[in-house]
Amino acid sequence: MSENTLSQYGFATGAARRSPRIAVVIPSYRVRTHILEVLRRIGPEVTTVYVVDDKCPDASGEYVREHCADPRVTVVFNAHNEGVGGATLAGFARAAEDGADVIVKIDGDGQMDPGLLPRFVAPILAGRADFTKGNRFYNPEDVIAMPPVRLLGNAALSFMSKLSTGYWHVFDPTNGYLAIDARVFALLPRHKIARRYFFETDLLFRLNTIRAVVQDIPMAAVYGDEVSNLHIRREVGRFFAGHCRNFLKRLVYNYFVRDFGLASVQMVGGLLAIAGGGLFGALKWYENAAAGVHTPAGTVMIATLPIILGFQLLLSFLGYDIAAAPSDPLQARI
Repeated sequence: MSENTLSQYGFATGAARRSPRIAVVIPSYRVRTHILEVLRRIGPEVTTVYVVDDKCPDASGEYVREHCADPRVTVVFNAHNEGVGGATLAGFARAAEDGADVIVKIDGDGQMDPGLLPRFVAPILAGRADFTKGNRFYNPEDVIAMPPVRLLGNAALSFMSKLSTGYWHVFDPTNGYLAIDARVFALLPRHKIARRYFFETDLLFRLNTIRAVVQDIPMAAVYGDEVSNLHIRREVGRFFAGHCRNFLKRLVYNYFVRDFGLASVQMVGGLLAIAGGGLFGALKWYENAAAGVHTPAGTVMIATLPIILGFQLLLSFLGYDIAAAPSDPLQARI
């Protein structure tokens, strides 16, 4: 990456500082129509490019080998189809082994502009973030142009992601345009990260467990003639189950294993108060209904007060959780 480009995006350069090694990973599965154009648009700031053929039925890896003359491009072949996550992780591992400083993942279907790459890399090189990802919801004009179904689906997934990952300031969690510091990637438990369409969200969860700083990068998506391999009806249950699992894991790890403090007490106290008040109220209502009498106002208040108190405790816990998002870049401590 040139000094002018780095300076433009807020990264200081100097005579004694070597040029950073930027690697791009492109999962390749049924993107034969678009992959060469994506490769052509990757700028000179990139040192190496890894096209990962994820057992593509269209033999896109061989197609790239035959038609791409860019010496920076290396084709990696997965022995089995591992999904977008598996292909990305294979490319990341290869880039890290080859000495990359920052690794960027771009899809091969043409929806992501390779010209935006300096925006994703600069916060990492400047030490402000460990991981950056795209956000297609930042500009109102882009949101209006987005297909309604995709807009509503991403909004719902984003809220669930905030709960399960702990990154409350991050939106558009399924956005696959991302970049990571190679040293931070080395700390991740790669064997535990989801391999298929839950990959991006599960990666955020894993980043939170090591307290990495994540930053959103505004971008616009391009919707053309590309064909999505995502089957929404098949994946919605897996996404919901994955979010629930990660949410519970995060709570246990952050508030009981790693630490136990006032927020932990607020969460437990709030849940017990709501459950106790609800159970007491339900039992009294059943007893009085069976006896054919009205439930006294005092009994209703006794059941209601713990529920109100419980909600207040949970709101206090939620405020603490939002404020507890990682803010000190991990790369500075490696």
